Amino acid sequence: MTDPKPQTSPPGAARKPHSYTHHGVTVDDPWAWLRDPAYPEVKDPAILDYLNAENAFFGDWKAKHQALLDTLFAEMKGRIKDDDRSVPIKDGEWLYWWAFTTGAQYRTWYRKPIAGGDEQIIFDEPAEAAGKDYFVLGAMEVSPDHSLMATLIDDDGSERFQLRIRDLASGKDIETVTDVGIGQPTWSNDSKGVLFTEVNDQWRSYRARYHRLGDDPANAVTLYEETEDLGFSVGIGKSQDESTIFIGTGDNTTSEVRFVSADDPAQPLTLIKPRHANREYDVDAAHGKLWILTNDEHINFRLAEADPERPAEWSTVIAGSDDIYLTDVTPYRDWLAVTRRVAGLDQLALRDYAGEETPLPFEEASFTAYLHGNPEFAPATVRVGYSSMVTPTTVLDYHPDTRAFDIRKVQEIPSGYDGSLYTTERIEVTARDGVKVPVSVVTKKGFPRDGSGRLFLYAYGAYGHAVAPTFNSNRLSLLDRGFACAIAHIRGGDDLGYRWFLDGKLMKRTNTFNDFVDVARGLVAEGFAAPGRIGINGGSAGGELMGAVANSDPELWGAIVADVPFVDVLSTMLDDTLPLTPGEWPEWGNPIADEAVFHYIKSYSPYDNVTAQNYPPMLITGGLSDPRVTYWEPAKWAAKLRATKTDDKPLLLKINMGAGHGGKSGRWESLHEVAETYAFILTEIAE
Repeated sequence: MTDPKPQTSPPGAARKPHSYTHHGVTVDDPWAWLRDPAYPEVKDPAILDYLNAENAFFGDWKAKHQALLDTLFAEMKGRIKDDDRSVPIKDGEWLYWWAFTTGAQYRTWYRKPIAGGDEQIIFDEPAEAAGKDYFVLGAMEVSPDHSLMATLIDDDGSERFQLRIRDLASGKDIETVTDVGIGQPTWSNDSKGVLFTEVNDQWRSYRARYHRLGDDPANAVTLYEETEDLGFSVGIGKSQDESTIFIGTGDNTTSEVRFVSADDPAQPLTLIKPRHANREYDVDAAHGKLWILTNDEHINFRLAEADPERPAEWSTVIAGSDDIYLTDVTPYRDWLAVTRRVAGLDQLALRDYAGEETPLPFEEASFTAYLHGNPEFAPATVRVGYSSMVTPTTVLDYHPDTRAFDIRKVQEIPSGYDGSLYTTERIEVTARDGVKVPVSVVTKKGFPRDGSGRLFLYAYGAYGHAVAPTFNSNRLSLLDRGFACAIAHIRGGDDLGYRWFLDGKLMKRTNTFNDFVDVARGLVAEGFAAPGRIGINGGSAGGELMGAVANSDPELWGAIVADVPFVDVLSTMLDDTLPLTPGEWPEWGNPIADEAVFHYIKSYSPYDNVTAQNYPPMLITGGLSDPRVTYWEPAKWAAKLRATKTDDKPLLLKINMGAGHGGKSGRWESLHEVAETYAFILTEIAE
């Protein structure tokens, strides 16, 4: 691979005749050649030359704006505590925590005996990452006897993790179990065996295995392999009381769970209930019962219990509700920790086994709250995380006996932060079909509401993923330069319940795009900005959103940043050899089997709907080793935009040649990419 050379004019990708036909419709795709047939390896010199040329062109843009990039990076870095550390969490006879040493890109992980003694480094990410362009610690799990630790490491962005076993006394890795692990490893209760999941060549998490330490890893026992549905992924978990191991399989709408004793995971698995289309259930165990969170009777889920001897017989404990969206329940010794969402806001409660609930009190009108690492079955306190768009992330310990909080940590902003200078509000915008879409907005006090300001608008809108109104210190660089910043809680996420998710997927997908456009127009009507003064950003499925609204309403946007965008929706969903595809059909639909789905996806797929019109300035990013949104999607989209659009506004494509879906690793390297996003928006939407 050659280094990119300076490039002063926009690169162009050659057109090469290519087409495909489905349901009697022929689709021309002259940039299909940008997909290397050797993928996940990319070797084709023509492809690499084009990507390097695009990166060089992006590099020219960076050089012109280096002073602003340096300023933004310094601001954002100055708001991050260099030697930050987590609040220690008790697990058995040990306290565990992480810390950054000054200047470090990665965390160092520690523990210390509660009874007294020296702290011990159990994993030194900076040392492990030394000399690598990319490094991610995907998971770590300490054995029940606290003598060993399983880690998952990815050093190329492919999300194929190496599973290693470390002896904590010596600090040495003693076994490598697999090179294609994923998910969260789980230990047997005797600390002599580890359960894990693996991905196949198509990056599908397809089987769960059990390895006994000291045995040949090639002889690991396959406990479960998904063969019935190629769209299903396999995962492993352990019950809160540590009695039971669960092996689940499913996609984004359907699930099936089996269980086995954590004392002897090699025994045959017990199926709880067989898969049934559009029924989801998640299971935990405590007090000799299975606790099942499921949407079988109500769209917003109910909590049921079952006898492990009769696991398919479910009795309701908490009924489903039209107003309350039940998102998680964890059984502890003395109570159930209940997480739910009401009118789009998180609520936490402790419910004793007699049915009496104690809500945890939070005062702000818009916030997010969540359980924050409680590994023990009978903790004396409940660790909680809390944040809002003006309140830095706060770690709290809740005392059930006194119903009081202890503040354990408030996110420190070393360069200074005065929350009284900012204000946040929650606005409802009426979409074109009459549905009210919530929007979380933060501004610096005194922001003009006369249309003269600038607006940064973010959304995701897929997979039932809610975007919480959390604090983001990076955002201050926009707020202090006169931007309002907003999160549109559009359909496709589950911000207002499971129905909110269903109303933005499959044959209702365009609701997501319409909601986003209507929110932008609503904020214009509220005086936050004028058309053309709005910078927008989204990644992955949110990048698809960016592409769709760029096509439909280009005049609204002053700048668009689309990160790892899923924009070639039609051809990707027609290719069942891709890792993204079979498991994604429940979200987008199967255009191979259903002609109506084919035409619907074709009607909105951003790549397929690029037209000869003016587009706003655009920055598009991708990752060469990204297994989720393959690099050729943003590359093809950028090439087609360059060849088709009728304006001369900036269009930049940046492909991370050594990273995947999440961009660069390391806290400072990733911060540089945020600076690039903000600099692009600031330079294209001037004061």
